[in-house]
Amino acid sequence: MIPDSFIQDLLARVDIVDLVDSYVPLKKAGANYAACCPFHNEKSPSFTVSPSKQFYHCFGCGAHGTAIGFVMEYQGMGFVDAVKELASRAGMQVPESEGRGFRDEKPGQTRTLIEVMARAAAYYKDQLKKSPRAIEYCKKRGLTGEIAARFGIGYAPDGWQNLQAVFPDYSADELKTAGLVIDNESGRRYDRFRDRLMIPIVNPKGEIIAFGGRIIDQGEPKYLNSPETPLFEKGRELFGLPQARQALRETDIAIVTEGYMDVIALAQNGVGNAVATLGTATTATHVNKLLRQVDRIVFCFDGDNAGRKAAWRALENSLEALADNKRLAFIFLPPEDDPDSYIRAHGKAAFDRLVGQAMPLSDFLLRELAQRCDLTSSEGKAQLIYEAKPLLLKLPTPLLRLQLVKRLAEASSFAQAEVERLCELKSYTPAAPPRTRRSAPSLTRNLLRTVLLKPALARELPVARLPDSPERAALILLHGLVAAHPEAPGYAYLREQIRGLPEEALIESLASELLDHPFDEGEAEAEFRATLDKLQEGDQKRAFAELQTLVQKLGVAGLTPEEKQAYIDLLANRGNRS
Repeated sequence: MIPDSFIQDLLARVDIVDLVDSYVPLKKAGANYAACCPFHNEKSPSFTVSPSKQFYHCFGCGAHGTAIGFVMEYQGMGFVDAVKELASRAGMQVPESEGRGFRDEKPGQTRTLIEVMARAAAYYKDQLKKSPRAIEYCKKRGLTGEIAARFGIGYAPDGWQNLQAVFPDYSADELKTAGLVIDNESGRRYDRFRDRLMIPIVNPKGEIIAFGGRIIDQGEPKYLNSPETPLFEKGRELFGLPQARQALRETDIAIVTEGYMDVIALAQNGVGNAVATLGTATTATHVNKLLRQVDRIVFCFDGDNAGRKAAWRALENSLEALADNKRLAFIFLPPEDDPDSYIRAHGKAAFDRLVGQAMPLSDFLLRELAQRCDLTSSEGKAQLIYEAKPLLLKLPTPLLRLQLVKRLAEASSFAQAEVERLCELKSYTPAAPPRTRRSAPSLTRNLLRTVLLKPALARELPVARLPDSPERAALILLHGLVAAHPEAPGYAYLREQIRGLPEEALIESLASELLDHPFDEGEAEAEFRATLDKLQEGDQKRAFAELQTLVQKLGVAGLTPEEKQAYIDLLANRGNRS
């Protein structure tokens, strides 16, 4: 765990304008700075950085965050690594604290493990040059020296303890922590990778964090990956992403395959925008990471049963990451082919046609569901809706979900409204708010805007009197965060404290309005006071109306015990105000 106080100091030390400008050149745009968004393709700048509030926001794709968030998204890092990266830039030492998790690192461990992996990679590359058998295998696979160098391909020779030639202290803990060696039950240590083509797995900074080993002859397993380590978490990493970054921007398409040899073969044949998962199903983290960079993902799987199952898992794990301006599609190759064999046999043009004609997610979803159900029977049609329900509930995209509902209604013979009701989907036509409560959301929205502009004001929020509204929970949350600090923290610190909370999206949305239509900070406090006055006036009007209702009922039918207590309380409050 990294102490909150350090996060606050770090964000105060790092200037987000300087940080972002070191990755993406910024231009002055009024009080802010602007650029074309680094997280999606665009021709006119919609990416804005606020020097006063220390956050960025893209009005195109919705990317939003602090200096920490920018490093996480741009470099594909986790939170802890992003903090350490920024601390290193700022000349700060990340403190250690109690309660560290299993995956947290010891002081200096990251750098040590990176050096260990780099030395191992250099050894494997050198061994490839010395192995005619491994060189012949590469030629057989159609790999040139250029592509082997681009991906850092090497060879782990046969034998049990070859790495002892590179690491004289073969018993060092770092070798096991890095996943390079294994200790058996009797305590004997041996190399994890033996007689395998070695493909380094590289993070966005160009550092080797793991290896994938491909058997050269027959044997099992065909592919062997490094285990998860403090450097490597397979559910977050994509093989080939650093090498594919430029091609992703040029094509606006990411091709996801199942194996790193597929990625290498595609790159060898001119398809540079391919990546691969690493011994795991496609995760929502993988999809989110790619959709930050492209608008279309095409999953390319084998056409056999295993390929279709992998595609279905990818679909299920992708639904929550979708947006209406993003597209997912699927390619199913002939059963005898994988991307490697297909592009070598048919060439780049044929593969590009497959990508262009890939099956849209909606078609694949409906086809798979239909194959599970007998649509000639009433029972089968009911099953279709039953199977579709959990998938529809995952979709955050109202336009795509509406299209799917219409097609499901046609296939099942249910009416569209019946499908929506059976799947418990909310109507897309917003109901008109009650006339008596129309002012409440606008007042709390004003309060939230002014608090985000000047966080110190959150201390003065009358949390017990805040009316029910979408902003109420966010205001109470900010009140608690600010009240816990003697000196009011800035927006950037507050933004990091709400990471992953339900109020995060609303607060981001309101903060972005400060960029698009900024308040005058000098008027923020006056606006805050005026809004509180209006809130109090509304309370008084509602109390007076409630009192009048109780007075009328008192003279006609009498009051219940609860109503009598409410009547007494209203009179007491009225007396206090007078």
